Amino acid sequence: MEFSYGQQTLSNLRRAQEQCYLLTNRKGGYSSLSLAGSASRNEQVLLMASIKAPNEWVQMVANVEEILGTRKREISFFSQEYVGYTKNKEGCKNLLGYRQNSFPTWTYLHEGVQLEKTILMDYESNGVLISYEVENHKEEEVSLKLRPWFRFMKKGEMPRESLKLLVTEKTILCGEYLLYVDTDGLLEMEAPSYEGDWYFEDDAKDERSAIGAAFAEPVYRYQLKQGEKRKIHLYFGLVPMVGSREEFMAREVKRREDLLMQGTFHTAISKQLALAADAFVVDRASTGGRTIIAGYPFFGDWGRDTMIAVMGCCIATRRKEDTEEIFRSFMKYMRKGIMPNMFPEGEAPPMYNTVDASLLFIYAVYEYYKEFQDLSFVEEAYDSMAEIIRWYQKGTDFHIQMDEDGLMLAGRDLEQVTWMDIRIQGYLPTPRHGKPVEINAYWYNDLKIMAVFSKLLKKGEEDHYEALAKKVQQSFLEKFWHEKGYLRDVVSGTKADDQLRLNQIYAVSVPFGMLPREKEKQVVRTVFEELYTPYGLRSLSPKDEEYRGVYGGSLWNRDMAYHQGTAWAFPLGAYYLAYLKVQDHSEEAKRTVKKALSLLEGTLREGCVGQVAEIFDGDGQGVSKGCFAQAWSVGELLRASLAAER
Repeated sequence: MEFSYGQQTLSNLRRAQEQCYLLTNRKGGYSSLSLAGSASRNEQVLLMASIKAPNEWVQMVANVEEILGTRKREISFFSQEYVGYTKNKEGCKNLLGYRQNSFPTWTYLHEGVQLEKTILMDYESNGVLISYEVENHKEEEVSLKLRPWFRFMKKGEMPRESLKLLVTEKTILCGEYLLYVDTDGLLEMEAPSYEGDWYFEDDAKDERSAIGAAFAEPVYRYQLKQGEKRKIHLYFGLVPMVGSREEFMAREVKRREDLLMQGTFHTAISKQLALAADAFVVDRASTGGRTIIAGYPFFGDWGRDTMIAVMGCCIATRRKEDTEEIFRSFMKYMRKGIMPNMFPEGEAPPMYNTVDASLLFIYAVYEYYKEFQDLSFVEEAYDSMAEIIRWYQKGTDFHIQMDEDGLMLAGRDLEQVTWMDIRIQGYLPTPRHGKPVEINAYWYNDLKIMAVFSKLLKKGEEDHYEALAKKVQQSFLEKFWHEKGYLRDVVSGTKADDQLRLNQIYAVSVPFGMLPREKEKQVVRTVFEELYTPYGLRSLSPKDEEYRGVYGGSLWNRDMAYHQGTAWAFPLGAYYLAYLKVQDHSEEAKRTVKKALSLLEGTLREGCVGQVAEIFDGDGQGVSKGCFAQAWSVGELLRASLAAER
């Protein structure tokens, strides 16, 4: 899918900053700037290297400034907002257009000189290549000067003015960080320049730290004679550049083509989502395997997010080996039946505050089996899955334990162990202690899955799992159905029991559901009427007095709205799967879902181009919030798209 934007969008700095691009590598590193070529948040840089996969990030190169030199003057194509706005650089006014298919590409034109810039990222390493095609139609020789702006600091830190560079033609050394350089330009050293007043509008909107810094010293100069057309490149990386500019580009084009060849994608939407999914599948150094980044630019790899995202990002795209490596990474760190919730940066041990990651793991292994029909890996994972069931039955950390009625309890006091996990200064905006609806839907689903696997592998345990599942179903039907025609969000004996939330949709979308068909249809109908938006499902009904329809402002305000009305993109996939299920996957139902998913084209053009964001305002508008690219949003919508295409 190609995306293009014209001068009407690009010539205004603020407007051009509403969209950005994202390039990633397999290490967890990335490159992301706005369509103006500027940074509108601290985390947007030309090269964010992951020095230990996937989330030990270092800001290496903030940006590169292009300066066109003629006889009379120099013109900068650089764009960036500054504190106070008086210093704003608006090189975007020279933009003719922006297009993005495989790579982000800008076309600038100034007084007879046209410059086309394309940014590429090396998939195998922390390296970024800027490729230029310059045409000089002026009746004079012109120069192009490329000025890199550096940070050489860990993600979230601000470079100091005192930093020193040791520069050669092939390398730049700053403290412990070494960058390799590859270019055909002439290296020149200018007086060191430090700017500590870069301004980030997107951070300011969310009341985050909105001021950044960068420094420059070396520049690379290129001369173009009258009428000359020239190809230029500038590469920065933690390893030397491999091959030529053309080979660099060809490798990435072929890799993307190969990704699409692995699966069966019939629509432009599903093809784009499959390519978008690739951004999140990365290495994890601590396991020597693969994992999934939850979202750019804020998140690392989280257990819950990974087990949801893997179903779309890897299984639906037929990335069999990646799927197995991801499962092994998390099985390796399983403790007392609980999969890790989060791997912190660096060497810190994993955090285990999640009830659903382990349950979703069993669900994901079942989806793996359905897609690949490979029992050998199911055999490998069986003991881990059985261990999860045993620990959850007898009780494990975070007050996760099966109650006497067969239903699953989770969390107490300040523990937040479902995906609605916000805790602010000792206050829980969305307390879900007790028996959460989706957790018990997963629990029943997993027991049925284990019965299937036990029979296939001749373990002789299927009767045990079936008997327990029957008990869970009976209790669930007795305690979760609300007389108003929906499922309680949690059984806890508190006000939260009656709140109408999106979590009930999983009781319908899972392969093994507990509800009779008419009640499944009622759940789908109620969710559509009160929670559905084209961009995501609201986390709370607008009729609820606690509903907050706008996400933004201070951290407190954002956290208070996060699960209290904000629309989430990822459950939309489960909604569409549930809708197809209750309509018996009829052709009419598939057409309805495909028509609804066609609205994604607008979402893919907004925010991070070609990606799906984490959240949207519950009140509508379709403006993305949170992470501008979210793994489970992409994966779940891809699953729904492929289900409608079959």
